[in-house]
Amino acid sequence: MSMPWQAAMHRSLYGPGGFFVSGTGPAAHFRTSVHASPIFASALLGLIARVDAALGFPDPFDVVDVGAGRGELLRALSVGVAVGVSGEPARSGRSGLIPARAGSPETLTTTAAVQNADLGVSSPGSVDPSLAAPVQLARRVRFTAVELAPRPADLPDQITWTNEIPAGITGLLLATEWLDNIPLDLATYTEEGWHYLLVDPASGEETTGGPVSREDADWLATWWPLPTEDGPDVPPQTVTDGSGSTGSGFRAARPAEGSSLTARSRSGRPETPTNRSWNPEVRAEIGRTRDEAWAEAVGHVDRGLALAVDYGHLSAERPVGGSLTGYRGGRQVPPVPDGSCDITAHVAMDSVASAGERVARCAYSLGSQREGLRALGVDGGRPPLSRAGRDPAGYVRALAEASAAAELTDPAGLGGHWWLWQPVGVPAGRLRSVRSAPEDASGWSR
Repeated sequence: MSMPWQAAMHRSLYGPGGFFVSGTGPAAHFRTSVHASPIFASALLGLIARVDAALGFPDPFDVVDVGAGRGELLRALSVGVAVGVSGEPARSGRSGLIPARAGSPETLTTTAAVQNADLGVSSPGSVDPSLAAPVQLARRVRFTAVELAPRPADLPDQITWTNEIPAGITGLLLATEWLDNIPLDLATYTEEGWHYLLVDPASGEETTGGPVSREDADWLATWWPLPTEDGPDVPPQTVTDGSGSTGSGFRAARPAEGSSLTARSRSGRPETPTNRSWNPEVRAEIGRTRDEAWAEAVGHVDRGLALAVDYGHLSAERPVGGSLTGYRGGRQVPPVPDGSCDITAHVAMDSVASAGERVARCAYSLGSQREGLRALGVDGGRPPLSRAGRDPAGYVRALAEASAAAELTDPAGLGGHWWLWQPVGVPAGRLRSVRSAPEDASGWSR
């Protein structure tokens, strides 16, 4: 029996036997930045140190991972904190982690001025070394994983496992590829306006339902403008599952990559508008539930930084046919909400950011992962060839680090993900902008 997409997604992903609450976990089906390389966690360790200093070394200092999977990120961060975090990124030649550019101005942006946005964190090397923490971070830090799946048996004891975001967070809240899995409704534009799309959970076949609610109509009017009339038609793209069946309106977030795990990415999203005022293939993914989820998450932070990392789009670049897709066993598949695969859709990042800002009452910033990681010291540059002669083993290690960093910062892949930085309750004088020279269209100048 057909039902709204939001209900179908919720049951498929989080219901009894759902994709995210049973089985081996997301890492068996797709790659995120967390799974791609330990360099990602290393960069976040530096971010933790800087937020800690900006907050005046609170006790406790919270690190909360929302949508924690099986705890992979917090496992890495807990080991790093135990070893000791200096706030300075490790480096090997020009590979892996290197110091970011210096000379950043110290001004906060406004919401309207997303260009050269304030990240809400100190730039590398900007923390006064005399401001030593009175108690080591390892003794003050409190790790919390927020996930609906059962606690993994081998999770370290120092990581708390809960299905709800804790209140009163002082520190850092992380949401890495969480928002794209928040269930949402889909709509299609008809001669009578926007109508919900209904889906059969068993087959993925869609039918047109009734008109959207007033709340969803208001969201669509604000955040999902209808296509313009000066571009070519965009036919819907479909991908088969090998049996000849297709999912209606399926759009690839990234082509499948053989048997290797596909990194869920914003690359390949449709950008060309249609030239008709009415087109049965014009679809929208109503992001109101993502806005509410992010606003609630930000509302649980008393002081600190909330950071969302996800793939998405802005108002001027909404995908005409939508971005809904599925992942299973390392391959991209049609989004059939039967519990057998991940169901995901790109995030309307500007809408989410606006919702979080209303709660935090602090200016947010929005940019690419490529520039965000570079601001934290990650660089994909190759080590100097001269090192191969004097330190062959070190050169090989540095080359591997450079390759991993290049994957994380590739603008056509993981580097094209959006980073949404939302400071909360942190005095402006304790924050410093991290700005990097514009290098491409996916940087902080959006």
